[in-house]
Amino acid sequence: MLKEERFGKILEILSKTGRVQYDTAAAKLQVSKDTIRRDIEALHNNGLLSKVRGGAIPVTKNPLAFVDRAAYMTDKKELIALKAQQFIEAGQTIFMDAGTTNCSIASKLPVDIELTIITNNTALIPVLEHHKNIQLLLLGGKYNPKTQSTEGAKACEEIARYAADWYFLGTCGIDSKIGVTATFIGDADIKTAMHKNAKKTIALALEEKLDLAETFRICPMNEVAVLITELASTDSRLNLYRNKELKLV
Repeated sequence: MLKEERFGKILEILSKTGRVQYDTAAAKLQVSKDTIRRDIEALHNNGLLSKVRGGAIPVTKNPLAFVDRAAYMTDKKELIALKAQQFIEAGQTIFMDAGTTNCSIASKLPVDIELTIITNNTALIPVLEHHKNIQLLLLGGKYNPKTQSTEGAKACEEIARYAADWYFLGTCGIDSKIGVTATFIGDADIKTAMHKNAKKTIALALEEKLDLAETFRICPMNEVAVLITELASTDSRLNLYRNKELKLV
């Protein structure tokens, strides 16, 4: 049985029974449990089900999912910010670029969490002023009052001194073939430097930014580890981004 056929069978079982278990699915499809485990991992990363101990459940039944909460969220960036919290753990070093979505993420952080945040975003300063255990490192360079951020060669040189666990990348445009792009060269330079010096990159994109390519390229899609939007991970508008090596949230 082809992999794509197994995917269809697994989703069919899920829709009928509300749960898929490794052992029962393996017996029904006549493959090993390891094969089913890999299939469920792939479907989970593509946002088509939620992986749990011993198998999988539908996304909408996952108490940690944001699908059901979306109806109550009026601010799309707030929803993206809430989804992003699951990737943040105490002790991490994180890059955050300019933009209001990263400010929303910062505003949702536990007040006592220990983090190092490296940013060119001066708007984060008042947001994090009561987070005494967060070391906020502000990059130097030329200040751009329109974006409330620093940019230029000095900022990029300073970024190269760090190795971040995550980079939360605020996108201007994202396209399944072209990748992540930016509108302005100064912003693009910062984003490119942060991406190169982070272990993994999380792209933050409103639905209106999908299938859009701006002037300056940051990175191809295969270099993005996670794509977070305000959409449900099962939404058809994300179909072009499935079957790639990234997790849809």
